[in-house]
Amino acid sequence: MRYLISFLFVLTSAISFAQKEYHVFPVDCETTKGTPNGNGSVSNPWDLQTALSQSSERVNGGDIIWIHKGIYTGHYKSVLQSTKTNKYVTVSAYKNDKVILNGNLGRKMNYVLEVNGANVIYKNFEITYLGEFSRKKGDSNFKAAVGINHRKGEDCKFQNLIVHNIPGSGIGSWKATGGSEIEDCIIYNNGYQGARGHGAGLYIQNQSEKTRLIKNNIIYNNYYKGIEVWSASSGSNFEFVKNITLSNNIIFNNGAPGGKHVDNIIIASNDKDGINVAKRIKLLGNVLYHNVDFSNNKNYGYGASLTLGFNSKSPVEDISILNNVIIGKNNAFNISHAKSIEFHNNIVYAGYIHLNTSVLKAFEAKTIALNNNKYYTRKHTGFRFNKHRDYNFKDWQNRFSIDKNSHHGYLRDFEIKPVLKVQQLETSSNDFNIALLEKNGNNVTVDFSDYGIEDGMSFKIYNIENREEVIKYGKVSSDLKVEFPMGLKSFEKPLHNVVATKSADNFGVYRIEFSNKKKRKGFIGRLFGWLF
Repeated sequence: MRYLISFLFVLTSAISFAQKEYHVFPVDCETTKGTPNGNGSVSNPWDLQTALSQSSERVNGGDIIWIHKGIYTGHYKSVLQSTKTNKYVTVSAYKNDKVILNGNLGRKMNYVLEVNGANVIYKNFEITYLGEFSRKKGDSNFKAAVGINHRKGEDCKFQNLIVHNIPGSGIGSWKATGGSEIEDCIIYNNGYQGARGHGAGLYIQNQSEKTRLIKNNIIYNNYYKGIEVWSASSGSNFEFVKNITLSNNIIFNNGAPGGKHVDNIIIASNDKDGINVAKRIKLLGNVLYHNVDFSNNKNYGYGASLTLGFNSKSPVEDISILNNVIIGKNNAFNISHAKSIEFHNNIVYAGYIHLNTSVLKAFEAKTIALNNNKYYTRKHTGFRFNKHRDYNFKDWQNRFSIDKNSHHGYLRDFEIKPVLKVQQLETSSNDFNIALLEKNGNNVTVDFSDYGIEDGMSFKIYNIENREEVIKYGKVSSDLKVEFPMGLKSFEKPLHNVVATKSADNFGVYRIEFSNKKKRKGFIGRLFGWLF
């Protein structure tokens, strides 16, 4: 025992020496105030901007900055960065503290948090505008802003953040941010109103050969697009919309607060010179949804869920669309301008599959490959080349030698397993994002037997559109199944404004949190449990 304790003492000394912890408190905290003159200790903490301004000589890879409970009102710029290989600086809410960065104040900056350094993890806090503010372009007091402006700095991670009610885009992560990841975040109700809705949930670019990863986020009810993998400009002499993977995200009803459902995802470039082309983009296992009435077999109206390409001079290249659910209105799935795509194992519900005639050459060159998909459209001629002709499924298969193992049906025949997505959070192994679709709004049972959940664990379920209210408590039964209530009437008021409303009763997105059963620890476990 003496040798074990000696070993543990040496180990804890090494850990404490290698990793330094710093603390941040609000400047108006009633007990312990954060100040620019602090040293980052619990008793003499920093204010938030001072913490984010530290150089790598003071705060470096392996160190953690703890943000303690409170509302931090201001506009914050982070220059933190790690210079140590494979080690990150971490900025996180302290334990389970509720931390809110509030950008609504008199000083009109165009961001709440701007990130400029590499190899930093930001996690477990909320970014928003609190109180009253204008969302109408043209108002004298209006100022567009972005929640997180990831301006530069490669290999950053944004984890388990809640970004909402920003008068602009939720997160903009620009071209000099290669290798960065955004995962387990909830991004909603961001944007403002002009002639149309403005402000995407997530705007992504990348000039690096490193892959950007956008994983397991929930993005909904933003004024404009859900995710824009996009460049709006021309005249560039290099590519910066490339090498991006979007995996297991749940993205729905974007555009609704602006009065018109628009793309849940768009992948494109508007470079009229054809140099900056969107390429090497992967969509893997995402759920894309707009409110639809499955009893209405016409499905009229605008509600794009996925669009590929925008300008004929810069058609998308090397795009992989695999294992996604794509549900929307008349034009749910659009291939506007494309050179090469693989589209396999997807489910599409749309009035028509819309294609521009510019992609005919790519179909004839067989650089667009489609197979093992399920399509549901209004008519049997459900594959429409705009201003050219509509194809029925058999002619579509034969004309282009595609979709040989795919299925086509009418909207009225649409069938799908009700459990669309069960995705464990990378940042919290007992928490899951859930997407369900039951055409008649009946409750849905989810089986958790493959996810390490145990009989007797307690759970809480939140509807993500009313995320602070627990809609169901319980304990896991021996069959490891949990029933989720659909068609909730617990919040009838508009989600954000009188235009945006909650999802139709046939669709639900949830966060379920399980709690481990407590296990008795031995002496060493009680003494050194914090190590393990």
